[in-house]
Amino acid sequence: MKRQKRDRLERAYSKGFQAGAAGRSKDYCPYNEIDIKSQWLGGWREGTEGRLAGLFTK
Repeated sequence: MKRQKRDRLERAYSKGFQAGAAGRSKDYCPYNEIDIKSQWLGGWREGTEGRLAGLFTK
């Protein structure tokens, strides 16, 4: 049985979250499309907030 690829927007959010949790700049965003970029930035924001709150360590 084939595995389905995850939704592009969900993947962008996840990658943004990982970047934010790792302390990367939002300028690191690799997407140009508005919808996908906004999802990535939303994930980045959540990851950054978590890192600043002390939930993640490097």
